[in-house]
Amino acid sequence: MAGLTPYLMLPGTAREALTRYHEVFGGELTLNTFADFGRDDGPGELIAHGELSGPVSLFAADAVGDDATFRMRGGMFSLLGTAEPATLEAWFAALAEDGEVLEPLAARAWGDHDGQVRDRFGVHWLIGYQG
Repeated sequence: MAGLTPYLMLPGTAREALTRYHEVFGGELTLNTFADFGRDDGPGELIAHGELSGPVSLFAADAVGDDATFRMRGGMFSLLGTAEPATLEAWFAALAEDGEVLEPLAARAWGDHDGQVRDRFGVHWLIGYQG
């Protein structure tokens, strides 16, 4: 595996989040429950480890016990130039559903396009492309 892969600890929403990201980005989705791993430190149906691999890769799990849950401040996940413009525009629109557009995806004074959105799971995305 090359590069950085985010790992989100979510408050019981890992299945929902990973399923949504799979709908948005495509790729392969693997969900493993606490029961699958023989873990008894949380409800069996919760996600102990989930993985989306594809054009956008990330991991997620449901936080249990004293695990801190994901909150994003002072950062964003950048998808600048990671796909064709039409794909990036579709991703932006899909992430904005039930989320919040922080800055519309639009042409900028320097000639590139970008925008920012916070999705319904609290992830702040920067999406854009050249020209």
